[in-house]
Amino acid sequence: MSDERNRSLNQEALLFHSTGRPGKIEIVPTKPVATQRDLSLAYSPGVAEPCRVIAADPDTAYDYTARGNLVAVVSNGTAVLGLGNLGALGGKPVMEGKAVLFKRFADVDSIDIEVDSEDVDEIVNTVRLIAPTFGGINLEDIAAPECFIIEQRLREALDIPVFHDDQHGTAIIAAAGMINACELTGRNLADCKMVVNGAGAASIACIELVKAMGISHDNVIMCDSKGVVYKGREENMNQWKSAHAADTPARTLAEAMEGADIFFGLSVAGAVSKDMVRAMAPKPIIFAMANPDPEITPEDIHEVRDDAIIATGRSDYPNQVNNVLGFPYIFRGALDVRARTINDQMKIAAAEALADLAREDVPDEVARAYRGTQLQFGPEYIIPTPFDPRLIAAIPPAVAEAAMASGVARRPIVDMEQYTHDLKARLDPTTGILQMILNQVRAAPKRVVFAEGEEEKVIRAALVFKQEGYGEPILIGYPDRVHEKLRAMGHSPDEVQVVSSRDFDRREAYYDVLYERWKRRGLLYRDCQRLVNTDRNVFGALMVSQGDADAMVTGVTRRFSVAYDDVRRVIDPRPRCRVFGLSVLLARGRTVFLADTSVNELPSSVELADIAMQSAEFARRMGHEPRVAMVAFSTFGNAPHAASKRINDAISLLETRDTDFEFDGEMAVDVALNSELMELYPFCRLSGPANVLIMPGLQSANVAWKLLQSLGDATAIGPMLVGLSHPVQVAPMGSTVSDLVSLAALAAHEAEQNANRPDVI
Repeated sequence: MSDERNRSLNQEALLFHSTGRPGKIEIVPTKPVATQRDLSLAYSPGVAEPCRVIAADPDTAYDYTARGNLVAVVSNGTAVLGLGNLGALGGKPVMEGKAVLFKRFADVDSIDIEVDSEDVDEIVNTVRLIAPTFGGINLEDIAAPECFIIEQRLREALDIPVFHDDQHGTAIIAAAGMINACELTGRNLADCKMVVNGAGAASIACIELVKAMGISHDNVIMCDSKGVVYKGREENMNQWKSAHAADTPARTLAEAMEGADIFFGLSVAGAVSKDMVRAMAPKPIIFAMANPDPEITPEDIHEVRDDAIIATGRSDYPNQVNNVLGFPYIFRGALDVRARTINDQMKIAAAEALADLAREDVPDEVARAYRGTQLQFGPEYIIPTPFDPRLIAAIPPAVAEAAMASGVARRPIVDMEQYTHDLKARLDPTTGILQMILNQVRAAPKRVVFAEGEEEKVIRAALVFKQEGYGEPILIGYPDRVHEKLRAMGHSPDEVQVVSSRDFDRREAYYDVLYERWKRRGLLYRDCQRLVNTDRNVFGALMVSQGDADAMVTGVTRRFSVAYDDVRRVIDPRPRCRVFGLSVLLARGRTVFLADTSVNELPSSVELADIAMQSAEFARRMGHEPRVAMVAFSTFGNAPHAASKRINDAISLLETRDTDFEFDGEMAVDVALNSELMELYPFCRLSGPANVLIMPGLQSANVAWKLLQSLGDATAIGPMLVGLSHPVQVAPMGSTVSDLVSLAALAAHEAEQNANRPDVI
């Protein structure tokens, strides 16, 4: 990196940390503290009762305080990143960053604790005395060998997990990659010859873990700056090196590398030469993890070996060994069973879960984060990427199960499937809302048409839809083209049904159905034939309307309006219903429904009232008690404008109908969402902030929706089509595989519910 680029990055980092509120973390209350009564419960006098209960039974601290989800990030700053000893305060930005990662990736709360001491006894005593505050201790950036002593003594003294991430985090991620590299090269781990260069905290942790996984003692050779750590060596030795001294004639790294199957580097740049790599066994596994520059670059390895599997600690090469893949999720699982420690069984379980995840199909939103590269299990993808949303549901359950099996869990998890669902909901609220629907879909699988069946993204979505047990996907496309893409993706053509209109046995009947609908609206019979034969949306919609499929999803390759118009050639609204687009936004524990975000350009007062009723019904089915706000730029006549008349007329219409939900308007969106502003209007019918916003027109609705999607720290669902007589969803262009699967599942659920759901209006 050039000096100029370095300076630019440094300045940007300083601005990032100083802009607005300095630092990266804050404390946010989880209970309301707006009123005097709230404060009397949160503090004196109400807080006295939980204090008495905890004093009588300390385990209840997990029930009445944040202890069970709180981790201390403890450091003395003696080994900060690659910067060396910066002191306790110098390391604080890193520890705050660690707290951010805990929260971002596993919803674990953490507080950084900087201990201004290099004395082992002082550090151990400090942590031991503050331990009752926390459910776990994460040690960070403490120099070796003191870090070994501190961790060991704290593990012996405390009955909560103590985990030095610099040691074990690296070991777990590297072990996961090693498992998969051995799988790809046909190796049995127990038979592998391994060389580890470096004798620091991470190196020793790696050696201890791989031995616990089955590699024999003398098959692992450790090297340090003085050469091989062998039995009988006296120079520059300590008890941790001596424990791993090998019985070997090798004395140098070069000699140790001869015939080695696996190399782990946790040392310095340039430590490994091309000749050393050339001397390794066939299909060598080379993890050069020194940062910022590896022991040998992948480019240099490729110059002498075309059969090597390579990992580094850098994000600009494939297979990054990144600790964020481990520590948030390991603590998540340990905290959730109130584990007394994090033992080898839990570490191995985490490594195996990571390895298993890398073998699964990768969501395209993950690939998109890595410049759109299609990641697939193989030599360049043996470790999951840090932004894979599946990590939260894969690793903590494995860690929790290992804790229970090894006897260190104080609160076993009874329903592991429900626990997995709860984990997903922690970070992606969408799954919390959709989970019940998805379970219902699995219980009654449906046939769902994927109209753009030749698109790779759509094919992958169809495969996931089937693998998840949601039903049978039907891809519309030319079979030869789809089968070729399936083979290229590593799947059998028989895995999914492919249908083409040119050889569909009911094609003639479809001509007749479409002609009957359109013969008096401008279409000739041959026009209907052409539409059935060439327009996949029309053909797919006919499959649904004629009972050859249950639902349909489309929209990836065409603008919404085009795809919607195609569908409406075949499918009408449900009786007494409006068709409109409903979008859902989930952020900071709040769910908001917006309508109409896709169909009606300037709805009349009658249409607004109808949309409000159907949106309220949808919100209730999604588990929310609807509070509907008819939004505008004005609030209850201030400022008056002719444009508000449609909205007020819609309110008047709702007042004449048999409604069972709260509604009011017209009101500005800030009033609708802010309870304090709403108090300025004591006559307002809403009992709290609105969760259903009925927008005055498509332009404002669509702009608001896309703005929230682009700028908000939120999860977005939709727009979803509501009100059609047969379930069809039109996905926005640019939708991910996950988006398509979710919309297909929603369409399948709609198919199941259609017969029993009453009309809204």
